[in-house]
Amino acid sequence: MTVEFVRGSVRGTRRRALATLPSLFTLGNMFCGFFAILVSIRGQYELAAVLLGLSVVFDITDGAVARLVGAVTPFGLQFDSLADLVSFGLAPALLAFTLFSQGQDQWDPLGWVVCFVWVACAAIRLARFNTTIDPTADKRYFIGLPSPGAAGVVLASVFAFGDSMQGRDRLWVLLIVLVPAVLMVTNIRFRSFRSLVSPKSGRPYGLVATALLLVVGFALWPVLTGMFLAYGYLFAPILVPIVAPLGRLLPDRLKETLS
Repeated sequence: MTVEFVRGSVRGTRRRALATLPSLFTLGNMFCGFFAILVSIRGQYELAAVLLGLSVVFDITDGAVARLVGAVTPFGLQFDSLADLVSFGLAPALLAFTLFSQGQDQWDPLGWVVCFVWVACAAIRLARFNTTIDPTADKRYFIGLPSPGAAGVVLASVFAFGDSMQGRDRLWVLLIVLVPAVLMVTNIRFRSFRSLVSPKSGRPYGLVATALLLVVGFALWPVLTGMFLAYGYLFAPILVPIVAPLGRLLPDRLKETLS
């Protein structure tokens, strides 16, 4: 009886530890987002962009870990959304605003309004995602631009043309904030790559190939790779129907990996 009790206690402790593991990655996501806010205020824009990139990595990892250990819980879903609101709602908006209004002390209502629209759209996007979970929905797609994808546009733009974004005379920069913000609350479908990064997919080839390409791309052409990923995903709903006929030329095995 004592041995069985000890074994049950050990198993219970292990289950609790495994259930906590995804939340640690979620906490890392929130920490990077909060840190990005602090360094944005100090004018360290590229560091803030790097931290947003780390938040995206943590956000992808916590979901994959939760599915791997079977710890997908309502608490985890809510905690993940709260972390995303900090990292992909508040942090990108503040980064864009501080960079956009650098050196300008006067009140800038246009910048304030556009950046608030970003925060509001991110909050609406996350709330809608949590309250409209449909078990019959196509898991291959998100409805509306995911908030990490929207944040990716901001951080890629900071590295690509951050110097041009400085100063309130660059009104075109508001489009970098406004367009992804509006897309977050639309009904446009964006591809989800959960099956590609899922540890239980049974098809690791796509994941390995993607990881290798990203490593090589960021090592050799970091800015170009970031822009390709961020803006490619942003315009994917437009580009995919155009290039879809080319998919007929792909081998069947590659089609299965990407589907």
